[in-house]
Amino acid sequence: MVLVNQIKAARALLGWTAKDLAEASKVSLPTIKRLETQIGIVNCNPRTLFDIMRAFNDAGIEFTGSEENGPGVRIKAKR
Repeated sequence: MVLVNQIKAARALLGWTAKDLAEASKVSLPTIKRLETQIGIVNCNPRTLFDIMRAFNDAGIEFTGSEENGPGVRIKAKR
């Protein structure tokens, strides 16, 4: 489960615009903008979400969260 606010936070960590995310994920800019107007859990085509998550993963972003701690995002630790 991914929340819209996690996607916005991940973009902010990277300093990405919606256009940057669209280019990195190969998802159209109108789709990114539409997705980011949602509230709560991301509701989109599973392939779209996969492509967005892959782009963030490739850029070094990790989505975190648990029932106890709530959702979050962070920059992956360097190895």
